[in-house]
Amino acid sequence: MSVPPTVRRAHRMPFGASPLDDGSTRFRLWSPGADRVELWLEEAKRAIPMPRDAGGWAKYVSREAPVGTRYRYRIDGEMLVPDPAARYQPGDVHGASEVVDPLAYAWRDGAWAGLPPERLVFYELHVGTFTPEGTYAAAAGKLDHLAALGVTAVELMPLADFPGRWGWGYDGVLLFAPESSYGRPEDLKALVDACHARGLAVFLDVVYNHFGPEGNYLHRYAPDFFTPRHRSLWGDGINYDGPGAEIVRSFMIHNALYWLEEFHLDGLRLDAVNAIVDDSAGHLLVELGRAVADGPGRERPVHLVLENGANEARYLERAAGRRPLYQAQWNDDVHHALHILLTGETGGYYADYQPPLPHLGRCLAEGFAFQGERSGYRDGRRGEPSAHLPPTAFVSFLQNHDQIGNRALGERITALAAPEAVRAATAVLLLAPALPLLFMGEEWAAPEPFLFFTDLGPDLGPAVAEGRRREFARFPEFASPEVRERIPDPQAASTRARSVLDWSRLAEPTHRDWLDFHRTLLRLRAEAIVPLQAGEPVPAASWKALGDTALEVTWAFPAGTLRLVANLGPAAVPHPGVGPDWGRRLHALRLKEAGWRELPPWSVAFYLAEPVR
Repeated sequence: MSVPPTVRRAHRMPFGASPLDDGSTRFRLWSPGADRVELWLEEAKRAIPMPRDAGGWAKYVSREAPVGTRYRYRIDGEMLVPDPAARYQPGDVHGASEVVDPLAYAWRDGAWAGLPPERLVFYELHVGTFTPEGTYAAAAGKLDHLAALGVTAVELMPLADFPGRWGWGYDGVLLFAPESSYGRPEDLKALVDACHARGLAVFLDVVYNHFGPEGNYLHRYAPDFFTPRHRSLWGDGINYDGPGAEIVRSFMIHNALYWLEEFHLDGLRLDAVNAIVDDSAGHLLVELGRAVADGPGRERPVHLVLENGANEARYLERAAGRRPLYQAQWNDDVHHALHILLTGETGGYYADYQPPLPHLGRCLAEGFAFQGERSGYRDGRRGEPSAHLPPTAFVSFLQNHDQIGNRALGERITALAAPEAVRAATAVLLLAPALPLLFMGEEWAAPEPFLFFTDLGPDLGPAVAEGRRREFARFPEFASPEVRERIPDPQAASTRARSVLDWSRLAEPTHRDWLDFHRTLLRLRAEAIVPLQAGEPVPAASWKALGDTALEVTWAFPAGTLRLVANLGPAAVPHPGVGPDWGRRLHALRLKEAGWRELPPWSVAFYLAEPVR
């Protein structure tokens, strides 16, 4: 067997610490809010003045700071800060940065060509709780399990260095430094390499709508990074459209390119882009999408996925002969409708989805449930028409980090609904045309909760814990202070520990049965559903309700017509039975092989009629 050739990869950045060919290192920091900037060499305890230009850029090239050097910047002789573009942050967010040579890692995935969109099946995981060790290396040890499961895209929750020993990652402040508690940058590269060796694409969740509240020193020396004109939950918004915005926009776009090029990722998932406020003529999302398409996207399939509560279909538009700027969007509408059908919960944003079946039917046939209709929960109209988009423009899920972890007690769906109900919804999810997503452990019905946990400093930690309990005071079931005391403290080490997957459960028959169920569905998806979607055709889709809990959905693709019939309720529903044009049965759950005249509770069947050749 021939050994694949090694490849070296680096993204060229106009800021940060960059090793040069002659053995020196170039340091560059945008610091218009500082009067004086010095390079601080940690081991030597030495400060070196950095000349600055009229634009506020401090620059210095030194032979005294080779690869491996720990360094910081000293601002106005009074404050030591990490490099906001550090490639590695071994001292956590308040400590020293390290000079890293990205070309030192020898990649073995030179033959990797990426995946077309129709083959994507996402598996979202949190590196810190995916394994007991909580490291990149330990996650790599579980990849054979994922490949055998049938998922094709590992989606990592945010890795930008965040404060403390553990956290979800959405409070990251050093956007170029992979979280150091999980391992070194080369460990993350080895994880990506190992994924590609097994045919798995790798996506990363990135956050461009805010910085975390602890360890963000940009306010001190680059205040133009933020603007009071746009407020957020974290204070002043990021400045994407005011004076100095060109530097801020460049910083974020380079960050996206950095992850895709230097870590050879196959895509990014952009968190909560509806919270990115940009009133300029060219929205950041458009500029970023074009930069990716004209950069790494010219050489291989690179997929950008959005989380966008506004359901703005414009970012998903397909143009003839061109790949879309954004491949897909997480479709919360599907989750909400399914969740109500399975659990009966109607509080909070679930109130918008009453009754749930019409919302689910529209999602399955047209993409979004809300395409411009008024949302009571959001107090306004929400969404844009989406029926003209292919199913591969949407990511559907029954569970994800938000929908589990944002619950007070972090319960998974299997703790809230009957097993037969969860299986029915899972069958719909994994065999419907939209791209499916599983959350880590979902494939074996892991009972561990996924709780909200942080490790913030003494100034913020107690406030976060108290705020978490206060947030749920408006829910009737948590109205009592005594009941709210049951909500796990995000700052407690035990909260994070309870969220770690217990892989030994795979030896138990019940959990092994769940795993086999998911494997069977994903194998069928690869064999029968994926071929229908090659080239991203837009099917002629329609749906009809059968009472309050059952429905039929039809997707007519050029390569065949797929039909779903399902009863997502606890009572049987009459049905005339299989039609003459339904074709062959692909999968059935709780339904007779032939001659049925009703849909039993929690029953699902898929049929495929292929065109006559």
